[in-house]
Amino acid sequence: MKTDTVFQQTFEALQRNPGVVLFTVLQWIPQRSSLRRLFTSHPAEYPVGGEKTVEISPGWLGTVIEDKKPFLAPDLESLRDVFSDSGLIQQLGCGAVINVPVLDDHRNVVGVLALLDAEGKYTQHSVDTAVEVTTANLAGLVQAFASHPTEIPEVTEAPGKDTV
Repeated sequence: MKTDTVFQQTFEALQRNPGVVLFTVLQWIPQRSSLRRLFTSHPAEYPVGGEKTVEISPGWLGTVIEDKKPFLAPDLESLRDVFSDSGLIQQLGCGAVINVPVLDDHRNVVGVLALLDAEGKYTQHSVDTAVEVTTANLAGLVQAFASHPTEIPEVTEAPGKDTV
């Protein structure tokens, strides 16, 4: 199955429930403590290949990467506390986020699904639903992440970097 097909199918399932306006798939690159975007519903604003260094809040990193648990920011205030691109997120009509870590068979984080929708749209029930959808698509997601190597040859220029 093609990588984009797996990500697209997961996106469509999440659109149905719990709902998604902006969706991105981010691959965790532990060697650089960064996230590389592999799929996006908004390529103009959040292009594939963009990389986010983990200059995000320690709370987010601790929850999603270290503790391997979903993260919920249900409103703009909590979203602003964590994501420096909250202005762009708000311009897209979003004010809430759910981040779901994707774990391989060894319980390593291989990626993160980012679901964004209107402020107040997401609750703990929404998080549970997003986790269920992720679990239902887990084998394909893990395989899709594995098809993108995280060991990148050294380059003379730094990759394109944006903020989380």
